[in-house]
This record gives sequence, C-alpha cells and structure tokens, in this order.
Amino acid sequence: PVEAPAPPPAPVPRYRKLLRPVLAAASGLLLYASFPPRPLWWLAPLAFALFGLVMHGRRVRAGFGLGYLAGLGFLLPLLVWTGVEVGPVPWLGLAALEALFVAAAGAGIAYVSRLPLWPLWSAGVWIAVEAARARVPFGGFPWGKVAFGQPEGVFLPLAAVGGTPMLGFAVVLCGFGLGELARRLAVQRRVWERGVAGAVLLAAAPVAAGLAALPLVDDGAENGTTTVALIQGNVPRMGLDFASQRRAVLDYHVRETKKLAADVKAGRAKQPDLVLWPENSSDIDPYANADAYYAIDEAAKAIGAPISVGAVVNSKKGELLNEQILWDPEKGPTTTYDKRQLQPFGEYMPYRSFFRIFSSDVDLVHQDFTPGKKSVVFDMAGTKIGPVTCYEAAFDWAVRDQVKAGAQIISVPSNNATFDRSEMTYQQLAMSRVRAVEHSRAVMVPVTTGVTAVIRPDGSVAQKTKMFTADALVAEVPKRSSTTPATELGTLPEWLLVALGVGGIGWSVARTYKARKARG
Repeated sequence: PVEAPAPPPAPVPRYRKLLRPVLAAASGLLLYASFPPRPLWWLAPLAFALFGLVMHGRRVRAGFGLGYLAGLGFLLPLLVWTGVEVGPVPWLGLAALEALFVAAAGAGIAYVSRLPLWPLWSAGVWIAVEAARARVPFGGFPWGKVAFGQPEGVFLPLAAVGGTPMLGFAVVLCGFGLGELARRLAVQRRVWERGVAGAVLLAAAPVAAGLAALPLVDDGAENGTTTVALIQGNVPRMGLDFASQRRAVLDYHVRETKKLAADVKAGRAKQPDLVLWPENSSDIDPYANADAYYAIDEAAKAIGAPISVGAVVNSKKGELLNEQILWDPEKGPTTTYDKRQLQPFGEYMPYRSFFRIFSSDVDLVHQDFTPGKKSVVFDMAGTKIGPVTCYEAAFDWAVRDQVKAGAQIISVPSNNATFDRSEMTYQQLAMSRVRAVEHSRAVMVPVTTGVTAVIRPDGSVAQKTKMFTADALVAEVPKRSSTTPATELGTLPEWLLVALGVGGIGWSVARTYKARKARG
C-alpha cells in the first residue's frame, strides 16, 4: 500500500517568531537601565544573560539582525541627549550608526555560541567590537562602553587591573555565564552535570575577581593633601545660544570666584591652594581681549591661588583651540593644555558638504577647532594637575597619558550647557568615577552648569552641586603618585581580550571548515 504523505509541519505561531526580536530589544533596554543616573549596575549582567540566550545557536545573519535590535534598544535612549537642541536627526543617525557595532557583536557572538565555553569567547567578541567602536569612525565614540555603567558595585575594582576593557569584560562574561546557566538548567534534569558547573564558574569568576582586586582601591594621601576649589558659574540660559552669552558666562565664573574669596576672608570657607574653572568658562580669548584678561586676573588675585581657566583661544597661526590656561595670580597666564580628542560634529565638522545634505545645523560649527598634540600637567601650587577636557574622559589613552605624565590629581573640566537637564552629565560623571579607580587618582569635575563634583580615588563622590545652579565646592583632596596595573599595562589587557574574541571566531571558522570537509 502507498504510504500517506507526512502532514505538513504546524505553522509557527506569530508570537513565537516575534519572541527573539522582542527579547533582543529588551536586553538593550535593560542594559540602558543599568546606566547612571540609575544606581542599577547589577542590571548589566542580567541584560547580557538575556542577550546571550537570544544569540545562542543563531546563524550569523540572525545574530546581526538581533544584535541591531539590541543596539537600538540600548543606544536610542542612552544617546537621546544628542538631539536635545538640534532635533532628532543627529540623535537617530548616531544611534543607528553605533547600533551597527552591536549588530556586528551579535553576529560574532552567534557564530561562536556553539563552541565549548562560549561565554568566554563571546565576551571577548564584545570587547573587540567595543575596541573598534572606540576608534572608528572619526576617532571613535566610546560613549556607552559597558564599563561606564559600573561606577560602583562588585566589578569596579577590576578597572584598576586592566582598565575599562577588563571591567567591561567581567560584566559581560558574568552575564553570558548566567545565560548559559539558565539555558543548561532548562534542558538538563540534573543540576550537577558538567555543563552546569562550567556555567556557574564562568558567572562567578568575574565576581570573585572583582572582590580579589579590592586591595588595589585606595583613597589614602600618598603625597599629602591639597585644598581644591571648583567653580560652577552657571549660564544665563541653557541651550545652543550659550555662545552668545560669552561675556556673561565669564562674568559669572569671576563672580563666584570673588564670592568664594569673600567667604575665605570672612572665615566661612577654607583658603584653596588651587582653583579649577570648567571648559568654556571664558569663550572670550583673554589673549586678544584686554577686558577678559583683566577679569580673570582680578579673580585670581582676589582668591590668591592659581586658576585653571577653560578658554577658547585663537593662536598666532590662526588655529582655534579649546584650551586650559594655568593662570597665576602674580604671573598671569603661563602653561597651557590644548584639548587633543575633539568632538566630531561639535568641535569640528567632518565632511561638511556631505552632512549638510541632511541638516543645515552643520554650519553652527563656523570654524573647526585644532587638536592639541601632547599631554601637559599643570604645577599648581606644588600639586600636579592633569587636565582631561570633557569628551576626552571617554578615551582611555587621554586619561592614561596625563597620569603617566605625572598627574597627582585628574581634572575633567566640562561644559554641558547645550544638553539641558538630560542624563548626559550623569553619564559623563560616571566615566570620571571609573577613571578615579582605574588610575587611583582623585578626579575633579568642574562643569559650567553641573554636575560639578569631587570624586575620591575609590570612585565615590565626596561633594557635588545641583544642575544650573551657581556654586563653589571646596575640598581637601589626597595627592597620589603610585600607579595601578591598568596605568602601567596600558592597552595590553584590551588587545589580549580582543585576541580572545578573534581567537574564538577563528576556532569557529576552523570547525566549520572541518565539518564541511567531512561532509564532502
């Protein structure tokens, strides 16, 4: 008798088809929720547990698509501040571009997910993609590195071991280990089987490593202390037109400095050894404008301490510089530091004619800034201060260079006036907290509009201001000269972790080739 044909497979319910895309986007949203200002650092491993489960066993193409959804879920809310004043086009464009890196990570993770110990190789793939994202295009955009969502918590001490790559790797590995543990428990009847034990080990090892690294976190004063004043002058109005208020912004910082000087004279505040002003506190070139020069000089004499002034300067060569000027109360302007890592589309406009097609706002950048060429440490009343101007704090090399040049304290002068009351300032503050632990240095964050903060070498915030409020902070700050393994090792941990990810992909390629050859 003729056998009846097999019945067609039952159609997959629509909700089943949508489940993985929805979970991929949810993993990105969960990762976003782990970032400041929310103190929910522990959500990050859970986000990667979910991400790993979604990616496990997928084809490369599916991994790319699911990774892109996860990237959008993470970066769209994280970077919404980029469109506060210029509309949604730059925000959506930047998020869509950066999500491609997460998509690439998804493809790589899907490819290595069938290997033994796949969480290990997958975490390496993620760090390899973060390394690429921190370098290309236009010098890279490290904003949103996993490490920057960990300014507190059990993993943070690992920043002192291997910098932000090691810290991020630990978080991702823990998450993938948790995902593998959940997967194993769902398919195995006996919890003591070898695969479960391996998953437990992969999830627990980063936590144990973080606890083991705790002795590297120290906020003691190795070279005595110094009294630092941070000035937050505020601006008349928030938004892009802060530049039209240049004289008012300078006057506000002069006023707050003189007000502090009066408090010192009256015994209400301690005499500072040095004073830090934020980026763009003088957008009037004091070398070319006598009134600006006089105002800053008067403030320095009133407070009786050197001031680090954030100024916009036109050099003799016609270059526009974002400059920190060491202003001595007796000698006037002396040493300068020119910002080296400039912000594309903010301080210079790459491919101006091309991007003008999408938005005329490119012409808000009338003249491109010129990047500085070297690290410079200020000697301020016997204390070595390493300026790291605003956007530079996101770049590992920029901070490390200043510490290796001898900085005992790091200063991150910033201007967030164009980003309203968005989360941007809290995201940037978290970076500075991570940098404090990474290099075992106190980090001072003077900001035009807030949040200005004093950060201890252990990453905790000693003092901070409110946003859009004129204020001054005075704090006794420890000076430190010892270096952490992260400072000394430089990029080595990152490249080792990149090699781990690339090695996992190479192993997958070899296994695939061998399997195809065996099939003929």
